[in-house]
Amino acid sequence: MTDSCPPGLPNPHNRRRYDHYDAVTYTPYPINIPRARRHVAHLTTTWGHPHSAGDAALLASELRTNALLHGCLRDRLFRVETSLTGNALRVAVTDPRGERLPYPQTSTPDDQFGRGLLIVRTLAARWAVEKLTVGKTVWAELDIPRKPTEPAPRRIEGFRNPCRP
Repeated sequence: MTDSCPPGLPNPHNRRRYDHYDAVTYTPYPINIPRARRHVAHLTTTWGHPHSAGDAALLASELRTNALLHGCLRDRLFRVETSLTGNALRVAVTDPRGERLPYPQTSTPDDQFGRGLLIVRTLAARWAVEKLTVGKTVWAELDIPRKPTEPAPRRIEGFRNPCRP
């Protein structure tokens, strides 16, 4: 698999350009969705951005759930990469099914599925899909302040957070 955090590096194995980088491989079982979510939240907090941990965890959960539902192949693993570069935190999930690309769906209130990419599009400043030789990587980035003490901006339009003035 290639390094997908962030794309476009001349040498994908040169991790010195990251402020922080982590990659974990998971088996394709539902129990690993909350494990990935907790791990990404922990990394985000450890890397000095606790105010972004909830959004990063939700991105990891949604991307990992989509990979499990739509990118699963028997005995093939998934990888969750988390990186911090400059003022962006990226969560990337790689799965083995490159022929099944994600696309936003319209869902009704009674639908059980179909809201994951809407959540990703709402939270993330940027997101994309990268086709690989085998599989695909779906990544999403949060804009985070350079100073860990500044709160991250929320991108949910029409929503006023009662906890913030």
